[in-house]
Amino acid sequence: MTTMLAHRYRRGELHEFRSSDTDFMYLVSAGAIFALDEGTRAVLDLLDEGEMSHEELATALAGAGHSPADAEDLIRELRQVRAIHSEQVTTAPAPSAPPADYPLQALVLNVTNQCNLACTYCYEFGADKIATPAGKPKYMALETAKSSVDFLLAGSGNREAVHITFFGGETLMNFRLLRDVVGYANEQAAAQGRKITFSLTTNATLLTDEIIDFLSDNAIGVTVSMDGPAEMQDARRVYKSGKGSYAVIEPRLRKLIARHRTRAITARVTLTAGVTDVIRIYRHLKDDIGFHEVGFAPVTTAGEEREYSLNGDDMTGVLAGFHALADEWLDYALQGRMHGFTNVSETIGELIQGTNKSHPCGAGLGLLGVSPSGDLSPCHRFTDADTHTLGHISTGIDQGKREDFLARGHVQAKYECQSCWARPLCAGGCHHEAFVRYGDTGHANLHYCDWIRQWTDTCLKIYGTLAVRNPGFLERFAERKGLS
Repeated sequence: MTTMLAHRYRRGELHEFRSSDTDFMYLVSAGAIFALDEGTRAVLDLLDEGEMSHEELATALAGAGHSPADAEDLIRELRQVRAIHSEQVTTAPAPSAPPADYPLQALVLNVTNQCNLACTYCYEFGADKIATPAGKPKYMALETAKSSVDFLLAGSGNREAVHITFFGGETLMNFRLLRDVVGYANEQAAAQGRKITFSLTTNATLLTDEIIDFLSDNAIGVTVSMDGPAEMQDARRVYKSGKGSYAVIEPRLRKLIARHRTRAITARVTLTAGVTDVIRIYRHLKDDIGFHEVGFAPVTTAGEEREYSLNGDDMTGVLAGFHALADEWLDYALQGRMHGFTNVSETIGELIQGTNKSHPCGAGLGLLGVSPSGDLSPCHRFTDADTHTLGHISTGIDQGKREDFLARGHVQAKYECQSCWARPLCAGGCHHEAFVRYGDTGHANLHYCDWIRQWTDTCLKIYGTLAVRNPGFLERFAERKGLS
């Protein structure tokens, strides 16, 4: 008991927020959310005044009407979840690094690096591609793709299900290979008593009845890169001639959405100068075209100003649109209805899971990119960037390079992240964006920090409101997203 009395407690690392007249805390150490009951509120308020010994804290709680036993239980529980801690511990434990033999879960096959469009903001021509040598294949060969399937199944350990995403360039320029790979992958997975699922990203210009039927028959998820109504789509998503692409894809999309009934069809919007009216874009893609979900991402630039770069006023408008759609997402959820704003859905899903990331994403961990030549990279955005190659499909992963990439990307290696309460969900941000912006895959995305904290707080408040007013929706959401 003498040792316990010597402890001096302070508040743990947490973020408080209020929703529906209820106080909550988000615990950084666990990525967990708790409603603040009267006792917890009392402890946190007492420690706002400074450190207190165990005896001082217990005495103060007793003076506030808590029995000695209840005070001891409360202190013990708050210590266990690290809402409070003693002076011997100054920081929350970092999320552990995954083991070196962490099993694969997904591959992104860049089946071609060619595209029939010439979108003016495409990262395919970004800072990490300058040194890419000529002479590499432009299209993935079937043997390379089959070897990739074998590599995924062999490297996925005991996982019952794995995933392949087809990517480009424009993915459908190599549809014949895609079709053959799906058949081969299904056969190989079935022979092992396992399951393999598929998705692809496309600009939709090459969709045909045959392709749509194949995608539906094989339950292949589809993400379409599209930036909104005609004038926004045609501002930057153009053919090499400069002609816009909207008129070509619009009827194809309507047919895709009408006939593909086995998986959700998602739109992915890149926001650039002049393409920032989030509400109008969402309304058009969700309500007029019929996408099931719509997600938005600001364009990435390497620090220098480009004609498509977003300025401060642009971002102010973007954030206002995001918050308006977040309010609408909550209104839908309170009515028990699903909304299609992906940016909220993804964060709510992570909050439900209690996500506490060691790394921003699965790049280099459970996920790898495969180039047309068979080179392995941390993800599809590093494909054909020789400085980021992690091996080859025929020889396997270079564990030294992989471990270096992961060590750089671990949240604990990013100094600026250590004082940020939002790091369990962010972990410093996209590796590729860090390289483009700062020249280092392990650099925190400092240009997004304020936005990430603000957005995370918004989503926490949505979660808190639902926890109070419609907790059943969170349960159904988790089931629908496969989180439970």
